[in-house]
Amino acid sequence: MFFDAGGGHRAAASALKKVIETQNRPWDVRLIDLQDVLDELDIFRKLTGLRMEDIYNQILAKGWTLGSTQLLPMMHAIIRIYHKAQVRILTQYWTANRPDMVVSLVPNFNRAMLQALQAVDPSIPYVTILTDMADYPPHFWIEDQLQSFICGTARAAEQARATAAPGSSVHRVSGMILNPSFYDAPPIDRDAALVKLGLQPGVPTGLVLFGGEGSQKMLHLYDRIGASSLRVQLLLLCGKNVRLAEELRQRSGRIGKHVEGFTKEVPKFMQLADFFVGKPGPGSVSEAIKMGLPVVVENNAWTLPQERFNATWVAEHELGEALDSFANVVPALERMLEPKRFATLRKNVQAIENRALFEIPNILQEKLSAATKSS
Repeated sequence: MFFDAGGGHRAAASALKKVIETQNRPWDVRLIDLQDVLDELDIFRKLTGLRMEDIYNQILAKGWTLGSTQLLPMMHAIIRIYHKAQVRILTQYWTANRPDMVVSLVPNFNRAMLQALQAVDPSIPYVTILTDMADYPPHFWIEDQLQSFICGTARAAEQARATAAPGSSVHRVSGMILNPSFYDAPPIDRDAALVKLGLQPGVPTGLVLFGGEGSQKMLHLYDRIGASSLRVQLLLLCGKNVRLAEELRQRSGRIGKHVEGFTKEVPKFMQLADFFVGKPGPGSVSEAIKMGLPVVVENNAWTLPQERFNATWVAEHELGEALDSFANVVPALERMLEPKRFATLRKNVQAIENRALFEIPNILQEKLSAATKSS
């Protein structure tokens, strides 16, 4: 189960399905968009004509995230009002499409999904995989109910053990789910690839990425870094934000740049980079670290509440710079690119081995096997 409020949930579900299929397990894996199942209850669509997930993605693209901490309880209140209806629809869905196991990669709806599944058959295992590095309680990822959890950080595992009902199983894996392409990226001629993009070999190269919807912050970052004396160049990945990409292409400045729209070649661009600048999303931060890049992220009132721990995690593990504002990006890059400091950060980043994508199928196999034996 996934949804498209932010690209990370679908991406994680798709990556997991892909690796399971390459392992030739005898499973029929179906990706189900929870929004499609519950679409008739989408009060946001009834009021605005837009799905809840579309509104969320517009908020990300426009940078209208200030106040998201206060909006979350309001959203949870609406979800609770429609809880019984959610359970009814999900029960009907799973009665008609009976699963052997349900794996949730979405927050906020795990209580309704589990209750519906138990109404169909209490013996069917229910597993929640957190696609965030930590929960943002209450009622976000982890509910006080008997089920299984898969967590990519020690913090998330601690939260699950503290909140979930006694008897729940909590599994700690080595990180976030990444696309298989981050593990099998073919080697490239970095210098030749940079020249092809109009950039210079030997110049520290930053990759700027704010998820699939992009962000207007990329314009300010480019201008601020360009106005400095930093000797760097930038790869600016704008996702689906066509207007942003065009604005960046039209920007003139001192530093070299390559602007890219939506691309499936993020691993290749990360191979060309030396460091990462962007929002502290669990996916993009984990991807950058997997590809050996120290990161510069921001953590303030505009940061989504469920992503604030990620910046703390970066700082605690000395993987880069966690700033209270990108207004300070220039001094942060000056500190980070100091040779001795940069070597330390690179060493710390390279010490992290994230194999969660390959660890999770084995955990799911255990759950299925246990359910089969008990029946």
